Amino acid sequence: MKTENQRVEHWNTIYQSKNENEVSWYQEYPEASIELIKELNLPLSAHIIDIGGGESRLVDVLLDLGYTNITVLDISEKALKKSKNRLGEKSKLVKWVVTDITEFNPTEKYDLWHDRAAFHFLTAEENVKKYALIAERAINQDGFLIMGTFSDKGPTKCSGLEINQYTDKTLKSIFERFFELNNFKYLDHSTPFNTVQNFLFCTFQRK
Repeated sequence: MKTENQRVEHWNTIYQSKNENEVSWYQEYPEASIELIKELNLPLSAHIIDIGGGESRLVDVLLDLGYTNITVLDISEKALKKSKNRLGEKSKLVKWVVTDITEFNPTEKYDLWHDRAAFHFLTAEENVKKYALIAERAINQDGFLIMGTFSDKGPTKCSGLEINQYTDKTLKSIFERFFELNNFKYLDHSTPFNTVQNFLFCTFQRK
């Protein structure tokens, strides 16, 4: 298992050496995430955090929709720098957090925690448990957790790293102590390389 410093170096190298559309997770428009977020009917003042946001364009769409309290967290400072450059002046409307998610110490509570990028890279059971506890502490009562992970029909590795695959049942079992599973869907993501990856998206609500 890589150390935290090795993980930071790994992701900084990827973001430094590849363009935005040269990584498998690239989406010009994050349709699945946006649809699930819209279903929640959150007020535009809702506090939203995107975990493993990197260069994702989710933040662009949320800003365009009028949300005013957005945080983007990623282990790679270089990834977040690219997003800031893309957004230009708008980047000042966003809080940017550079940290390994397992070391995240939230200083505010969130109404929505979104993750389509980080969780499935946590392969050690200890880190999976850490993540769930951090999310539990960080999400408001009745707040939401939207989790997108590789499904059991998805890839077994990503960016040269082992990942964990999930089903709705196994994902529910990790979060059910503090969260209620509201809904889930399996869907295919088409990569820029004309391959298909199967994802599981779950929406949980904090008990």
